[in-house]
Amino acid sequence: MTLRVAVIGSGPAGIYTAEALVKQAQEDVQVDVIERLPTPYGLVRYGVAPDHTSIKSIANYLRRVLELPEVRFLGGVTLGEHLSVEDLLGGYDAVVYATGAMVDRKLGIPGEDLPGSVAATDFVNWYCGHPDVSASMFTLDSPEVAVIGVGNVAVDVVRVLAKTAEELSSTDVPHDVLERLGESQVKAIHMIGRRGPEHAKFTLKELRELGELANADVCVREDEAVVLGGDFPRQIRGNIDVLRSWAGRDPVGRPRRLDVRFWLRPVEILGTDRVEGLRLERTRLSEEGRVVGTGEFETIPVGMVLRSVGYQSVPLPGVPFDERSMTVPNEAGRIREREYVAGWLKRGPTGVIGTNKSDAAETVRTLLSDLAGHDRLRSAPIDALLGERGVRPVTYDEWLAIEAAEGALAKSLGRGERVKLAGLEAMLRACRP
Repeated sequence: MTLRVAVIGSGPAGIYTAEALVKQAQEDVQVDVIERLPTPYGLVRYGVAPDHTSIKSIANYLRRVLELPEVRFLGGVTLGEHLSVEDLLGGYDAVVYATGAMVDRKLGIPGEDLPGSVAATDFVNWYCGHPDVSASMFTLDSPEVAVIGVGNVAVDVVRVLAKTAEELSSTDVPHDVLERLGESQVKAIHMIGRRGPEHAKFTLKELRELGELANADVCVREDEAVVLGGDFPRQIRGNIDVLRSWAGRDPVGRPRRLDVRFWLRPVEILGTDRVEGLRLERTRLSEEGRVVGTGEFETIPVGMVLRSVGYQSVPLPGVPFDERSMTVPNEAGRIREREYVAGWLKRGPTGVIGTNKSDAAETVRTLLSDLAGHDRLRSAPIDALLGERGVRPVTYDEWLAIEAAEGALAKSLGRGERVKLAGLEAMLRACRP
């Protein structure tokens, strides 16, 4: 009897889980990859910066998994709305949750809820064409913007803010978004870290890209680039060397300026009806290695604050969740009988895209060991249940029609290989004319 497994989420963690099931199972297996959006690939499609085409090419690998005869893509199906956990356990022998980490952490400071104070993930979703975010969400009408955080997501955000629309025209940025980027009034971008250069989380390759920006001067203050001793790994030493090389150099008059700041923490976002400024406190490390304030403050007159201080997962309806770790409690991927978890929802937002492969393999080993020799408990075919509820999942062939429409749009606009369709309605029109 065929082993039937549902994987909830079609990002790298979910698709690697499907691949591991096909490879590891010692019996016939059928995997349904269930996704609330009509499009697969998760953060590969909606999180990787549009100008990072080499990373986005991992979608070609994920595509091959979805095209395996044992794997089926069901888009436009939402857990908690169209299906419950009980429905899934009635239709499958096991369920693996792999929905990732979809929201930003809060700063927890006064003024954070003012208009103009937003999560960096919302901005990333905007320029990546995520259907949850309208193309009209951002109007870049402020001359100065602050990005809180010094990780790769923050670097992506400041790079997109610093580039011209012409530089991004060959990418897959939705056309309405590209037009708004072309109208940007941003002149100064402040990227702010609470600790020093040796604690920054960006990779050396990402950092060096900032120094190659044609449209922005990149500036670092000499006193903030000081690093006191320490035997640092090669990656960190490289970051320090690059930042030191930028410190103190004079701007050459490019249209925009990027200030990379360290040893500052946001303490208040200022404004009445919207963001008008950001108050920062100088920091240092205590003897215990904690970040503490020095009582020295400065204010920068920004009109938008983008927080990029880490991702976190959100609870799924009917699935256990630990509010402290913001993950699903598990043992080697096992949550409880016939329920499993993989990816960031399992371990937190750590590692790179490829880390999800070994993580998924561990979960699948646990799942297959648990189910070996056990009777199949499913009772209600999921297709019939969806049909009764008037839900018509987006098939893999329909996703390919969306992809083809994006290619045709790019050709008509003279823009690269593809331009993302903006919004669910446009996607569904493309695949169901």
